[in-house]
Amino acid sequence: MIFGLFGKKNSNRIIVDRQYAALTSAARLPLFYTDMDVPDTVMGRFEMLSIVMILFFRRTTASATSGQELAQEIVDAFFQDIDHSIRELGVGDQSVPKRMKKLAGMFFGRAEAYGAALAARDEALLAAALVRNIHPQEEAPPSMLALSRWMIKAEAALAVMPEDRIARGDLSMPAPDE
Repeated sequence: MIFGLFGKKNSNRIIVDRQYAALTSAARLPLFYTDMDVPDTVMGRFEMLSIVMILFFRRTTASATSGQELAQEIVDAFFQDIDHSIRELGVGDQSVPKRMKKLAGMFFGRAEAYGAALAARDEALLAAALVRNIHPQEEAPPSMLALSRWMIKAEAALAVMPEDRIARGDLSMPAPDE
């Protein structure tokens, strides 16, 4: 009886893996790093993956139960991936939980800040939040307006994607304009 609780996640594994791969591929598009001023660094990639995940999670909050369950499994995969990456960078086992807690806090803080700007469809507010998070140390940070415009366009495109694409793990992020 209790083993039935674990079967559902296993049946979703293919869907979760497919969707997570599509999301990470979207976050790795070179255009973000070459044309939209996202640094091609470990933290820059974390920022882009966070942005894509936030857009995905905002879309799935309006989904049926299956979409929300899938979103939970995707967030689990996201944090497992971060944990794995931290360990690959050579962070010791005792420091990993502290780093994970910090990165989780960063992610959820971004979700809140970006979410407020996305809900208002405010490009300038979103760009300001992106600058604070992506270029916090720079005296004259580059504009994040192109990235904020893409995020607003992406959210609008995701909003009209059919539920069955979410249930199949076939939600795709729109590509940024060249």
